[in-house]
Amino acid sequence: MGCESSKLASCCWTGESGPIHEVQNPDEEKNEVSDSPAFCEFTFEQLRIATSAFAVENIVSEHGEKAPNVVYKGKLENQRPVAVKRFNRSAWPDSRQFLEEARAVGLLRNNRLANLLGCCCEGDERLLVAEFMPKETLAKHLFHWDTQPMKWAMRLRVALYIAQALEYCTGKGRALYHDLNAYRILFGEDGDPRLSCFGLMKNSRDGKSYSTNLAFTPPEYLRTGRITPESVIFSFGTLLIDLLSGKHIPPSHALDLIKDRNLEMLTDSCLEGQFSTDDGTELVRIASRCLQYEPRERPNLKSLVSALYPLQKEAEVPSHVLMGISSDGETMPLSPLGEACLKTDLTAIHEILEALGYKDDGGAATELSFQMWTDQMLETLNSKKKGDAAFKNKDFSAAIECYTQFIDVGTMASPTVFIRRSLSYLMSDMPQEALNDTVQAQVISPVWHIASYLQAASLFTLGRENEAQIALREAAILEEEKNTSS
Repeated sequence: MGCESSKLASCCWTGESGPIHEVQNPDEEKNEVSDSPAFCEFTFEQLRIATSAFAVENIVSEHGEKAPNVVYKGKLENQRPVAVKRFNRSAWPDSRQFLEEARAVGLLRNNRLANLLGCCCEGDERLLVAEFMPKETLAKHLFHWDTQPMKWAMRLRVALYIAQALEYCTGKGRALYHDLNAYRILFGEDGDPRLSCFGLMKNSRDGKSYSTNLAFTPPEYLRTGRITPESVIFSFGTLLIDLLSGKHIPPSHALDLIKDRNLEMLTDSCLEGQFSTDDGTELVRIASRCLQYEPRERPNLKSLVSALYPLQKEAEVPSHVLMGISSDGETMPLSPLGEACLKTDLTAIHEILEALGYKDDGGAATELSFQMWTDQMLETLNSKKKGDAAFKNKDFSAAIECYTQFIDVGTMASPTVFIRRSLSYLMSDMPQEALNDTVQAQVISPVWHIASYLQAASLFTLGRENEAQIALREAAILEEEKNTSS
C-alpha cells in the first residue's frame, strides 16, 4: 500500500457511528430529465426479431443461457439498441400482476437509470425491454478489468450516481430494489454509471429478492425473508465496500477489518496515492453505517446522497475519460467497407463484397457439399452460381432473380446471398427491400459486421440518418471485436 492508504489504515475508524451530515444536492432535479421514449407493450414477434430469435450470441446476462432469466442484447426496428430480459415461463403466472408491475416501473424516467422501455406478455411469455448500456457492468470494470483499474474519482461517482438513482426511485414510490450488486450497475455510451431497472421487479411473483451468496444479504432478510427499504441501504453498503476494496468482501468480514483497523486488507492496492485520508475515512464511515445490524440505525438515501456529494473529485472530467473508454461523441475509425457504406458508394461496396466471396459462410458451404447429390440441390446450386455470375458482371436484375430462386427453395440459409441480393436491390433503387435482406442476414448471423454495414447503407439511402449512424457504429464495433479475437 502507498502512503495515503497506509495513513487510512491507522486513523480512519474511531469506533463511533455518528450521524451522516447532509449537504444540499444541486443535481437532484436535473437528473430527472431523460430522452427515453414512453413505456409501451411489444409483441413477442417484435422481440424475437430484435434479438435474432434469442440467439446465444446476444446473451449478455451474468450466467449466460444457464440463468433462469436470460438477458439479451437486441435492436428494435428503429435501430434503438435494447436489453431484453426473458423470464422463466413459470415466473409470472398472473399476467395482470406482471403488467401492473412493469407499467409502474415503466413510468420512471431518470438519467441515473437504465430505464424500462416496455414489456411483453403473450401466453406464458414474460419479457422486459430496457435501454441497452454498451459499456458493461461495474463487476467487469471493478473485479475483472483488462487495461486499467477503476480510478478513485470514478468509484466515488458510481457511489453517488447509484445513491441518486435509488433516492429518485424511492421518491416515486419504488423504494424496494432487489439484489443490489455490482452486476446491476451498468455503464452507458458516455461512461456514466446507471442502475438497471430490472432490479425494481422481482425475478418472479413469489421469488426471492436476493440471488447472491447469503453472506451478502441483509441480516433481517435472513430472519424474515422480506426486503425493506432499509435492506436496500445494507446492500448499498456492500457496494461501497466493493468500490473501496476492488473485491467482493462479505460485509461481516469488512466490518471486522474496520473494527480492527486492518484496512490495508480492505483497501484496493490499485488506489495507492489517489485519495486523502479524510476522504477514505468518510467513505469507510458511510459504509459502516449502511451495514449496521439494526435496520433503524442505517442512514436514509437523502443523507447518503448528501454525504457522498462533497467527496466527488474531478467532477468536470467526463466519465468515459475517467474510465479510459471511447464515447459516442468520438469518431471511430472505419474500414474501407465502412467508409463505402457511409458514403453509399455502391460501386466500392460491390468490389469489396465480390472480393470477400463466401468466406463468412463456412457452415453453409459444408451443408451444400453434403446435399449436392440431389436434383433439387443441383438446381438450387445452379441458381446460386448464376446469381454469382450476374452479380460479378453487375447484372443486378438477373442477380436478384437468381438469388431469389435460391432463397425460396429454403434448403439452407446463406447470409452472404442475402447481402449480395441486398446490394443488388440498392443498385436497382429498391432500398426497403435491401434493408429487409440485411435484417434476414442478421437473423442468420447476429454478430456479422457485413450485415450491419449494409444495413447502414440501406438506411442512409432511405434518408434515415440517425438510424444509419447507429448501425454503422455497431458494424464498426463488431468488426473490431472480430479482428481482435482473430
